[in-house]
Amino acid sequence: MAASRYKKLVDALASDIRTGRLAPGARLPTHRGLAAREGIAVVTATRVYAELEAMGLVSREQGRGTFVRDIAVPAGHGIDQQAVATDAVDLNFNYPALPGQADLLRQALREVATSGDLDSLLRYQPHRGRPQDRASIARHLRRRGITTDADRILIANGAQHGLAITVMAALDAGDVVAVDALTYPGFKVLAHAFHLDLEPIPITTDGPDLDALERLCATRPVSAVYTMPTLHNPLGLVMSATDRTRLIGIARRYGPLIIEDASYAYLVEDPPPPLVATAPDITVHVSGLSKSIATGLRVGFVVAPPSVVPSLERAIRATTWNTPALTTALACRWLDDGTADHLEARKRADARTRQALVGQELAGLPLIGHPSSYFTWLPLPDDARADRLTATLARLRISVTTAEPFTTSTHTPQAIRLALGSTDPDSLRSTLRTVRRVVVEDAHV
Repeated sequence: MAASRYKKLVDALASDIRTGRLAPGARLPTHRGLAAREGIAVVTATRVYAELEAMGLVSREQGRGTFVRDIAVPAGHGIDQQAVATDAVDLNFNYPALPGQADLLRQALREVATSGDLDSLLRYQPHRGRPQDRASIARHLRRRGITTDADRILIANGAQHGLAITVMAALDAGDVVAVDALTYPGFKVLAHAFHLDLEPIPITTDGPDLDALERLCATRPVSAVYTMPTLHNPLGLVMSATDRTRLIGIARRYGPLIIEDASYAYLVEDPPPPLVATAPDITVHVSGLSKSIATGLRVGFVVAPPSVVPSLERAIRATTWNTPALTTALACRWLDDGTADHLEARKRADARTRQALVGQELAGLPLIGHPSSYFTWLPLPDDARADRLTATLARLRISVTTAEPFTTSTHTPQAIRLALGSTDPDSLRSTLRTVRRVVVEDAHV
């Protein structure tokens, strides 16, 4: 087939998709079907679909076929997520805030202004953070069941930065990292940027399939396991103590580093001990205060084995030099005076209230989540199209997330994630009613 004809077919199909002649969600012919229709070789048909997929116009689902993507869906449903329109109800991102937080900030700023320590806040700080700030974080972690020396703590610009420096310090391009088949999109971004080889582990109702993880470690050189044992994002799972013990055993047997992401762990009361509490020598524990206090307070922290700390410190120096001293001082003041614990308790109660609304308004739908989390996973029927449903909701000024940004396997499930923390409860209730109507109507399309 001449290159010009091949390109013309790609351009013709692209034009049909962009103009709407091929509707979003439409199933395209099989590779053999396209080859027979156009009089081309099957290998050429495969190339045509591959180019359309690279252009973001179609999606391929193993065992189901090739489908037209909805290009009208606002950006923000793949790895690169953008801001939601200001006039839309945001069920895409979580930035939970509580009444009175602004007043707490004003008071804290006044206290810092009169503390007599302002001059030191204007200077460069130690890369890993000031000793007194790391000591504050150590005391905070002790209340979460993590007893650690302040020398093993590094302060980062939020948990995402903590994950980034962990990847920079502990992994190299091409390293194999075991991740859940559905995982935090921010880690996918890092894997893409640093050329990591992500190996998806199937997820059961109790958490990652540890039999599958052990088989992987026995057959491939796995350098790290990235996991969210306490409040998995997006599924809200909490790994049992038995499974945590087994995961640690697998890591000790085969040698991968454990990267424990605890960003949402504060929402779970009395969870099993964090992995770092049981296996501090092979675990890097990453968390922060953006979710538990305020998203604008970019203070994260990393607890690492002593052997990894110097590499983490170099990564901080290479990326940001140090966390801004003013925000760190504010955060540590709240950790020490009980404000952080108070806000976390209020947010747990707030999340439970919102999950109760979900249970009421979406009753009967196959919901997956935790009773005190800020998100709910909603699987769709096998013949549904999440991108079509998302586009319908977007036209109604409701932003939700498909499974695509969370998926690490070749099969993207038909599901949406509802983030519950970014709108007031009354608006959330009415929005959930609209979501239910659209889901039910879509099931009959």
